[in-house]
Amino acid sequence: MTPETLAADTPLFARTGINLASAGLGARAISASNQFFAPLERMLQDSPAIFIPEKFDDHGKWMDGWETQRRRDGGHDHAVIRLAAPGRILGFDVDTSHFTGNYAPACRIEGASLAAGEEPGTETRWVEILRHAALGPDAHHYFKCESFESWTHLRLSIFPDGGVARLRAFGVPELAEADRRGEIDLAAALNGGRILAFSDAHYGDYTRLLAPGRGVNMGDGWETRRRREPGYDWMIIALGARGTVEKALVDTRHFKGNFPDTCSLQAADLLSFGDGLTDALVTNSMFWKELLPSQKLGPDAEHAFRDELAALGPVTHVRFNIFPDGGVSRLRLFGKTE
Repeated sequence: MTPETLAADTPLFARTGINLASAGLGARAISASNQFFAPLERMLQDSPAIFIPEKFDDHGKWMDGWETQRRRDGGHDHAVIRLAAPGRILGFDVDTSHFTGNYAPACRIEGASLAAGEEPGTETRWVEILRHAALGPDAHHYFKCESFESWTHLRLSIFPDGGVARLRAFGVPELAEADRRGEIDLAAALNGGRILAFSDAHYGDYTRLLAPGRGVNMGDGWETRRRREPGYDWMIIALGARGTVEKALVDTRHFKGNFPDTCSLQAADLLSFGDGLTDALVTNSMFWKELLPSQKLGPDAEHAFRDELAALGPVTHVRFNIFPDGGVSRLRLFGKTE
């Protein structure tokens, strides 16, 4: 199974890019001209928007997203967010799911690039990266971004008012600075690591395997169904940068009665494989070289492996195998870029 299979009708940038507007990766709501019906931070949630017919609050109908009050002054509303990491944006999904008579009819997006710790002010230079675009009710709206610059903040304007369930900004984050060993987490989503395929992802949120921090509960990670036939489960990851893996960390936090018995890693240097060749990549991965031989795992713990890793040199892709099934909260692959 692949992310492409799960959302075959979406554009390539949305299936393979990192959502830099993800609250789960660290994106934050900064300000909004109005948040009367629903707060801005809901628009950045990773989970799909939901609708609860009978749910109301003091301001009216509860909506899962950002919603402003009805304007009577001829202006428009806007909101500013800080991206999870600086990066180039490939495209957007402006999602109006469940907003039917209260959706924003049009939008515009601008970007800004600010120094670490700096927030937008009156002197901030905003650059248009998505021209005015029409929106409709209860739908995903995908827009390609033609900008090649790196951005830290976005300003979403809606015309004249209304609601947006989710804003997703798919892109390629800049690589983080290396630690004192000269290593970075090559698999981290915030460094561009991406999940390309997996055998099963019945429980939890498999994308959180490459997220920052440790899992907050058992749903914050990759968990497969109980295997009732021979075999094992696996996942294929494209590293954020070509590099030599020098340390692996497998975290089974919160997985106490359902952690894998053992795990292993395989790897390959495949610069020539593009995102449209995932099926061929899955077949090819069965024959990749062993990076980490089978290692015993335990419940609710971080398992670090350095001396156990084979010296394969630079690689671009990793296959993470778990035997026979179970759940893993986080996978870290530290190494040096080439």
